[in-house]
Amino acid sequence: MSSPTIYDVARRAGVATSTVSRAFSTPGRIGEATRARVLDAARELGYEPNPHARALTSRRTQTLAMVVSDITNPHFFELIRGAEMRAKAARYTLVLVNAEESPRIELEQVQRLSRSVDGFLLAASRQPAENLVKVAAEHPVVMVNRQVPGLASVVVEHTEGCRQMVAHLASLGHTSVVYLAGPPNSWMAASRWAAIRDAAAEYGLTAVRAGPFTPTVGHGGAAADAAIRTGATGIIAHNDLLAIGVLRRLADRSVRVPGDVSVVGFDDIFAADLCSPRLTTLGGAHANVGRAAVEILLESIGAPRDLRPVPEVALPSELVLRDSTGSPGSTPREDHS
Repeated sequence: MSSPTIYDVARRAGVATSTVSRAFSTPGRIGEATRARVLDAARELGYEPNPHARALTSRRTQTLAMVVSDITNPHFFELIRGAEMRAKAARYTLVLVNAEESPRIELEQVQRLSRSVDGFLLAASRQPAENLVKVAAEHPVVMVNRQVPGLASVVVEHTEGCRQMVAHLASLGHTSVVYLAGPPNSWMAASRWAAIRDAAAEYGLTAVRAGPFTPTVGHGGAAADAAIRTGATGIIAHNDLLAIGVLRRLADRSVRVPGDVSVVGFDDIFAADLCSPRLTTLGGAHANVGRAAVEILLESIGAPRDLRPVPEVALPSELVLRDSTGSPGSTPREDHS
């Protein structure tokens, strides 16, 4: 049995097909009684308006684009899942775009999709702030895991989280930490380093920064070698992937974790509980970040630019303690993985 068409609805409601179209796309252009009759007919027939056809008149596509800096990073899995579930609940389609850690690719993809989507979620964007402001001048935009003055954003709180991380290392007897930084154009890398540096000063620790490093397991070897050269006993990696690569390299060099050095990561990806030793890390409810970002974006769509909401939402983080942190010079704990 074929699906009902706009012509079937028009016949049932006793109106022209153009009236049916207006009832769904520009309801203000027809009377309330007529629109109610059209909607009743559509409901009785089980008619669903074609979103692409509606987009021709309403300029809405019921589609959102989520641009992530690196789709292979497990950190984004929960973020994407939360965003997709909230978009689906609002009857929107979420299109996923991989920027491949490239500002050029990211901007090209945004420009290519600009007429095909109703708004953008930009996750861990590597774009200069001025480019993001220009994009937001043309389209509803919500930043995810990044903040830009004047733009809506959702992040996992990291200032207090970094303070807890440093406090944890200080309580174990560490007197020096090294931050293995992420990409040079990463807003989060700069923000985390500032928070770590301030917390180290508060607790009387020496803090140094090494890098930048590509935040993947494969680049953990170079990061670990750089960390060892600093002499720091507390190693804080930009993310869990880099931290896991550091753990592998330290094992190859017979450096005990946490007996000789402690290692901490960010994001609490699923592998953090599976590596050896299990990784201490700063996590958060990333699915909630995705949901909140879509909520804000949906509120922005259709609103004049000067009336779009610009909340800066920071969801709580959580320091998850596992086996990769301990007192320097201690005997490593037994692995429980």
